[in-house]
Amino acid sequence: MLAACAIGLIFADQRGDGLKPVRHYTAWLLSPVLWVAALPHDAVGSAASVRTRDTLERENQQLRDQQLLLEVRLQKFEALEAENRRIRELLASAKNLTDRVLIAEIIAVSQDPYRHQITLNKGSNDKVYRGQALVDAYGIMGQIVEVGPTTSQALLLTDPDHGIPVEINRTGLQTIALGSGDGQGLKLPFLPSNADVQVGDLLVSSALGGRFPPGYPVGQIYDVKHTAGEHFMEASAYPSAKLNQGRQALLVWSEHTQGTPAADAAPQPAPTPDSTPAKVPAAPATAPKT
Repeated sequence: MLAACAIGLIFADQRGDGLKPVRHYTAWLLSPVLWVAALPHDAVGSAASVRTRDTLERENQQLRDQQLLLEVRLQKFEALEAENRRIRELLASAKNLTDRVLIAEIIAVSQDPYRHQITLNKGSNDKVYRGQALVDAYGIMGQIVEVGPTTSQALLLTDPDHGIPVEINRTGLQTIALGSGDGQGLKLPFLPSNADVQVGDLLVSSALGGRFPPGYPVGQIYDVKHTAGEHFMEASAYPSAKLNQGRQALLVWSEHTQGTPAADAAPQPAPTPDSTPAKVPAAPATAPKT
């Protein structure tokens, strides 16, 4: 009977449009049944969509975390690359030196704005001695003032208590360079008033006193002041060494101390501005040259 009804409806539908209203009302009556029948499929699709969204959110969060981690590692790699570059510069500088040298790491910097000191990870166990010169790839940084078994304290060139005998590379004039105390410059207060000193002159370490190995860059003059009626003129210089950059430095043994223990050597004293001209080694030693 059902098959006969189906065949009859198919035949009638092909003969005309009389069954269209019946088909329309029948589809309307059966729409709830179709909706209920589609519920399992829709529920499965919704659950899959929810799982997919949660998965995408988790993956997105994981990717953001991974990106942050990689960015942090990249910053570390950049720092390591810069440090390796500075170490290579130090090693290249050490190869060009005939003096005995030792690479030390800077482990602390003085927080006192009026004291320019650093702490190194080398001490008396490494044959470090007081008064030993400290250099980097660009020039002299300072000297050792205190020595412990495994660490040592160094006084930088710019400290107001530091003094170093220097020579003007262009003329050979000998004088003393003092730390200006601002962490950025040096001052030369004991230049004869008739000395041949020009802006741009290179200062190198002098062999006077035997403390610093000679010929190392110390600074470059950027200002010269002449005062009428004074016996001395004053010049200012920028240090050649990168005092505020890097974490490594070279400890240099001078020719006078390489073969003898010098642990009790005293640091180079800085002359005071009220010193008499007779006590300044630069004036009498260089007067005939000017």
